[in-house]
Amino acid sequence: MDAQSTQLQQAQLAAILGPDPSPFESLISHLMSSSNDQRSQAESIFNLLKQNDPNSLALKLAHLLSSSLHVEARAMAAILLRKQLTRDDSFIWPQLNPSTRSAIKNILLSSIQTEDSKSIIKKLCDTISELASSLLPDNQWPEILPFMFQCVTSNSPKLQESAFFMFSQLAQFIGQLLIPYITDLHTVFLNVLNNSPNPDVKIAALSAVINFIQCLSSSNDRDRFQDLLPSMMRTLTEALNSGQEATAQEALELLIELAGTEPRFLRRQIVDVVGSMLQIAEAESLEEGTRHLAIEFVITLAEARERAPGMMRKLPQFISRLFANLMNMLLDVEDDPAWHSAEPKDEDAGETSNYSVGQECLDRFSIALGGNTIVPVASEQLPAYLSAPEWQKHHAALIALAQIAEGCQKVMIKNLEQVVNMVLTSFQHPHPRVRWAAINAIGQLSTDLGPDLQVQYHQRVLPALASAMDDFQNPRVQAHAASAVLNFSENCTPEILTPYLDGIVHKLLLLLQNSKQMVQEGALTALASVADSSQEHFQKYYDAVMPYLKAILVNATDKSNRMLRAKAMECISLVMEVLMSLQGSQMETDDPTTSYMLQAWARLCKCLGQEFLPYMSVVMPPLLQSAQLKPDVTITSADSDNEIDESDDESMETITLGDKRIGIKTSVLEEKATACNMLCCYADELKEGFLPVAPTLVPLLKFYFHEEVRKAAVSAMPELLRSAKLAVEKGIAQGRNETYVKQLSDYIVPALVEALHKEPDTEICANMLDALNECLQISGLLLDESQVRSIVDEIKQVITASSSRKRERAERAKAEDFDAEEGELLKEENEQEEEVFDQVGEILGTLIKTFKASFLPFFDELSSYLMPMWGKDKTAEERRIAICIFDDLAEQCHEAALKYYDTYLPFLLEACNDESPDVRQAAVYGLGVCAEFGGSVFKPLVGGSFKAQCSYQASNALQPDNVMAYDNAVSALGKICQFHRDSIDSAQVIPAWLNCLPIRSDLIEAKVVHDQLCSMAERSDVELLGPNNQYLPKIVSIFAEILCAGKDLATEQTAGRMVNLLRQLQQTLPPSTLASTWSSLQPQQQLALQSILSS
Repeated sequence: MDAQSTQLQQAQLAAILGPDPSPFESLISHLMSSSNDQRSQAESIFNLLKQNDPNSLALKLAHLLSSSLHVEARAMAAILLRKQLTRDDSFIWPQLNPSTRSAIKNILLSSIQTEDSKSIIKKLCDTISELASSLLPDNQWPEILPFMFQCVTSNSPKLQESAFFMFSQLAQFIGQLLIPYITDLHTVFLNVLNNSPNPDVKIAALSAVINFIQCLSSSNDRDRFQDLLPSMMRTLTEALNSGQEATAQEALELLIELAGTEPRFLRRQIVDVVGSMLQIAEAESLEEGTRHLAIEFVITLAEARERAPGMMRKLPQFISRLFANLMNMLLDVEDDPAWHSAEPKDEDAGETSNYSVGQECLDRFSIALGGNTIVPVASEQLPAYLSAPEWQKHHAALIALAQIAEGCQKVMIKNLEQVVNMVLTSFQHPHPRVRWAAINAIGQLSTDLGPDLQVQYHQRVLPALASAMDDFQNPRVQAHAASAVLNFSENCTPEILTPYLDGIVHKLLLLLQNSKQMVQEGALTALASVADSSQEHFQKYYDAVMPYLKAILVNATDKSNRMLRAKAMECISLVMEVLMSLQGSQMETDDPTTSYMLQAWARLCKCLGQEFLPYMSVVMPPLLQSAQLKPDVTITSADSDNEIDESDDESMETITLGDKRIGIKTSVLEEKATACNMLCCYADELKEGFLPVAPTLVPLLKFYFHEEVRKAAVSAMPELLRSAKLAVEKGIAQGRNETYVKQLSDYIVPALVEALHKEPDTEICANMLDALNECLQISGLLLDESQVRSIVDEIKQVITASSSRKRERAERAKAEDFDAEEGELLKEENEQEEEVFDQVGEILGTLIKTFKASFLPFFDELSSYLMPMWGKDKTAEERRIAICIFDDLAEQCHEAALKYYDTYLPFLLEACNDESPDVRQAAVYGLGVCAEFGGSVFKPLVGGSFKAQCSYQASNALQPDNVMAYDNAVSALGKICQFHRDSIDSAQVIPAWLNCLPIRSDLIEAKVVHDQLCSMAERSDVELLGPNNQYLPKIVSIFAEILCAGKDLATEQTAGRMVNLLRQLQQTLPPSTLASTWSSLQPQQQLALQSILSS
């Protein structure tokens, strides 16, 4: 910059900071300008002031706030001050000198007292609260709390409300620092809630109370506020009685927050609180919005399972009342003529907000409370609705049945007959909206109660849907019947569907010719699903189906028909050429065709396998484009006044994270998820022929906007590695060699480990561990030490996190209202943890198998994490996995593992008596491994205890759940006979072992044991044959049974050796011995052996 312009700029800055306030005020107004140039110029001057003279800037903003006559300028000054004084990247507080700091604090506090604009007061409170929360921990603003208490007890409603705003925020930011004032705060809150005549002050106090209760970690402290609850509720009822519903709705929103975060606070007075809420919900004189919030409160309380398990189930009278209320809301539906038009834009015609809220809440309520609670209530209330003359009541009962199915799955499956009868009878109802609701219920039940429903009732449901497709007077009913065929077939086997295909395909083809787009769309999606579910049985219909699909594609060209064209495309997954031509045309990014087309190609790939490779060059470009779609995200401040505009786009979803409100366009996410799933499908089907797309998928391991995208990316990782490795091995990797596989492994494995570290969802954690294990098996020795180190560190983290989640659940189980239903839900959550630990065990097994003894230093680090898993307090599955890890160690590391025997063998022996057969199986298998590789270290055990274990398992063999443990005990006994014969009484033990053969359940051990038997027979083992060959008939009958079982009980090689042995016996044994040996066999064994020996 030249000297002249520098002087100009300095003069400009001096004027702005000079005694005349107007230049500074016009700078601030330019910051709000709609002209981009003017705004960016003002921003650069503002930033210069901030760098060159933060003290003057801060004071200027403070003076503008306190003295400007323009509301917009004061509001902007409050916002800018907050930004400059609170801890973010451009935080200037540390650069201010003490006198500026002091002046700012004084001006802020005096402005609160003089300001009249409510929205500016709110912004001032935000600024003061944020500044105070960074200064109070170091006691740098001692005046603030006395000032707030003074305001709260003043006679000015404005000051009282401001102080409560600030208490509310401080409780969120630095609640712990307010705890010493708990007694004073309690008095103030009680006084204001009971005595203030001003509803705004009461709502501000209510907000402060609720935030303060949430910051109290001790239940004793929380209990001190129990006596405020009646006054808190009164704030709500008084507002309603005086007709101030806007105030009441604010109070309800605050109480809903309390119900979600601190439900136990409400427990002692739950009857009164829930009773009041239901009264509000039932009061027809109130606004719908108010009544819906009261229902939201009760549902939120029911959903707060983690914090107050089982509490709501203790209130059956309320559950019944709420259910009745929600049923009543479902009656608020009109028979709008537009509904019958079957135009997509009128899909929801006649539905009110009451109806929609009723539907959503029934679904949430039944998921929160479960079938044992909801089904009895539904059984009591629904019959009256079903038998009523009004169509709306019949319709409501069917909608309710569909809504509660997901939450009541297990209980409804037990009563399927009753449920199906109820719905199918309604297929005959005279009103088309009732018939539509019956079809809707069958569709929903097919999803939620499948495949039980499909297996037991296909012979009633499919014909009913087929006849509903003949309802030509009512295209909505026809379209929905086709959609229900889709739901039904998705949970269906080809065997069930095939007998109905002729009728269903014929009717769907008739519907394809319907002039109504909604009917055509329903028919198309159903055809695609039926084709997918019936697989090769569908082939004979291709010729009939194709002309219709092509006709739709050619004619459905305008924008309103995009979804129709999309569904036709999905259906045409069966035929290539149309796809090829359509792929060439350009589609808009949110065109629904894209998603259907991606699925269409993938289905084709499944049918064609490797023959699909020539088409990959056509398929991949749009697929990668979809997989790389950026999420359409809008971010605003959570407290900003501009809501993200959702009205014009139903696919926008908003979530609040910290102080940001994020709007996400879900249609883009769904397309992205579909594309990622398809990439997995291709990698899986095409193996070495799949193109490398790691750079697209690896970053999506941390795509937190959408779980399905992450899941797809996770399952693609091993497929990508496998494709690359196979391509290199088969020499089709276009000049790439093993180094390429190593580079890919170095890219994927660390990315998976890092994503695992940040993954919030337990189920996806288990998926990631599973994918990591597969990757390790493929990469093998390509992994370097630092990668193994990071995996081991992550395993420690996974075990620790899992244990702490289980501890939290154990705490939940101590809650006073905890009941069987909660126990069931808790069990399901803990089973997910077992899945996580199972995958940890698999990974450690893979690392041990890959690196053998060189992995032991890492194992030593992990032992303190693994040892607790052997404990009696752990689940059987956790104990089994811990034992399997030691089994792998002993089996893979041989002598190097001997040093662990002292520690682990006592556990192993004890585990042989575990009540769980799976644990016993792992334990006796481990003893067999130790017998094989333990040498002299194992010898002392060969005596009593070990033989006792084996005979104990053998004695329990007849119990069906013990067969695997039995087979492994027999195998272990065989290993003792083989490796420690000098330590046993072999003349007794070997015949006992022979008596246990053949083993039939553990097919892996069977092959090992029967091979050992064959070797002993080949060398004419004296103890095996017994005195005078007395055990020979037994050996021959064992051979006969093994050979009759085909390939199950012996390898081909072992079976061949057995046949040779039997042929030798035929030639060498005296005829009388041979005859008696032969006669000891069962007739069918004799026949089978004769045919085997003569072939």
